[in-house]
Amino acid sequence: MALASVAGVVVLLGLGIWQVQRLAWKTDLIARVEARVSAPVMPAPGPDGWAAINAQSDEYRHVAVSGSFDYTDEVLVQAVTTQGSGFWVMTPLTTPDGWSVWINRGFVPSDRREAADRARPDGAQQITGLLRITQPDGAFLRANDPAGGRWFSRDVAALSQNFAVSDPAPYFIDADARQAGQLPVGGLTVVSFRNSHLSYALTWFAMAAGLAAGAFYVLRRDRSQD
Repeated sequence: MALASVAGVVVLLGLGIWQVQRLAWKTDLIARVEARVSAPVMPAPGPDGWAAINAQSDEYRHVAVSGSFDYTDEVLVQAVTTQGSGFWVMTPLTTPDGWSVWINRGFVPSDRREAADRARPDGAQQITGLLRITQPDGAFLRANDPAGGRWFSRDVAALSQNFAVSDPAPYFIDADARQAGQLPVGGLTVVSFRNSHLSYALTWFAMAAGLAAGAFYVLRRDRSQD
């Protein structure tokens, strides 16, 4: 029993320490993301910088890009937001340098999904927003179905292949909010991260202390009865 108790305490302490490490990682992540979101807008990375883009150092950077939208390849991706269920409006934008980037122009509710219900500005556009990493394969238990026109995630590679978008960036941009009262509604990116690691750590440490105290009590009682 003593050996089993010691092993249990060690395991519980290990889990608690692991959660403390996760807490440090999550706190650092939140600080870095908040710094990116509030930093001055920078140019969206072009082809020369694509190979180095990753979620840890680039996601949620505030970027700007200019170009023209191709509405013939516009697609709706299912979404659930603070405004209810509906769709993200994903539209490829071609830059003056010839490369393309998918822009999440914003949200439309399910009953306003027709193209006539949303703005489609012509000509050169200047877009600012948050850089987002591609979301491959679809959503939980729902795979993207390009042939059926059903999209559940913003999978840049799949979207580009399906619509033959040339030289696409490996990321997309969540556009900032623009004209109030106009569809699609931009600026709805949720930049928040659940951080419950401290409570998890305290729980594991409390369980370790409880197991140690209980084992000590039982072993001491048994010894006193010998």
